[in-house]
Amino acid sequence: MPAIPMRDLAILCIIGGLCVVTLMRPWMGVIALAVVGYMHPQGYALGVVKQLPAFDILVFCLLASILISPSTRSPAYLKQRLRILRDWRLILLGLLWLDFLLTSTFSMVPVIAWPKFLEISKVFIGLLFTLLLIDTREKLFYLLAAIALSVALLAMKGGVWAIMTGFLDRVYGPPGSHFYDNNHFAVLTVMNIPLLYLWLRQCSDRWLRLFILALIALSVVAALTSWSRGGLISLSVTAMLIVWHSRRRYLAVPFLFLCLLFAFGNFPDEWAERMGTIWSFETEGSAVSRLEVWREGIQIAQQRPWVGAGPNGWFYAATRDWHSAYIEMLAENGFPGLALWLSVLVGTLISLSRIYHAARKLAGLEWVADFSGILRISLLSYMIGAAFLGLSYWDILYHLLVISALLSALAAPWLKARRPVVANTSRSEKV
Repeated sequence: MPAIPMRDLAILCIIGGLCVVTLMRPWMGVIALAVVGYMHPQGYALGVVKQLPAFDILVFCLLASILISPSTRSPAYLKQRLRILRDWRLILLGLLWLDFLLTSTFSMVPVIAWPKFLEISKVFIGLLFTLLLIDTREKLFYLLAAIALSVALLAMKGGVWAIMTGFLDRVYGPPGSHFYDNNHFAVLTVMNIPLLYLWLRQCSDRWLRLFILALIALSVVAALTSWSRGGLISLSVTAMLIVWHSRRRYLAVPFLFLCLLFAFGNFPDEWAERMGTIWSFETEGSAVSRLEVWREGIQIAQQRPWVGAGPNGWFYAATRDWHSAYIEMLAENGFPGLALWLSVLVGTLISLSRIYHAARKLAGLEWVADFSGILRISLLSYMIGAAFLGLSYWDILYHLLVISALLSALAAPWLKARRPVVANTSRSEKV
């Protein structure tokens, strides 16, 4: 019997520890699912552990934990948590899942569509656990911090490697994950930077703040060293939005400028030349081929406007991947699917903006303003990166949408309680 590599044993210990924590505290199982889902530790294994269904194992442990825990199986708790399902975002997401079921049924190639539909359904099942078990501000913060740390550790690994190799090698995500591709990993890393910034704003320990700042810096390095042009555009916009939300805005601007000087001064000439093609996309081969496949996607939608080609339909209907989440959703799920998807995405941005502007005017609700503002930046980062990559089925997107719904539910009593106090205070001041 061959010996199990030490790396595989370490990964087994990590997954085993997460299973134990899940059985002890059900809500910690949601965090464990996030860690395994985004870090994908089994992808770094050398032997049979690489094929380990870690996510499925954790789901089984979480179900068992919910059933044996007196608090989560009580009818009163379940009734209280099911109220959030009335949130309009969750209703739209449910309709979107039904649309995926419909387009898979009438797919041009069902044998390709159904595995993708099952993969999407697994993501939605994980979201139900988030809705059921994350019921306080503290738990929501721990979930966001866990997501931020999971992705940041991968970015730290890539950033350190990039510095050691003189920024010559491209940085990739975990093997076997949805974001192994360098372009996908760049967008994920950029989306994660605002979450790290949220953690930084909520933290007061000096050494932990320095650690988070180091993670942010290495995340920027990892995103740039992915050699992704879409990642660079997304990073630039995200950086400006974070600066705009910063309390020390004028100190952040020169820091951002120094980072840009460092990048263009230390990266190889080939990197600068590749990034320079952003401004001459009409003559660049990759951009021209993307325009061609976008036209193919629009033609498929015109031919099959209600159901499209079905999930993963590009295998049959196009010459290559759609390279745009918007075209992907339109071509594979038709106009109804695109309308539902854009409605929940854009509607969430509007909702987060309303919460942000309402909360920042009220004393004691700084955390609501921070959470809503940062989630808005992360979703905007996704929308920019998704314009150039097929990321419409990404689990991080739907996770952030559900977290936004949870934030709305948690913030509503605080906002309602503060408004009368502010109004009465203003009247007394006038008198």
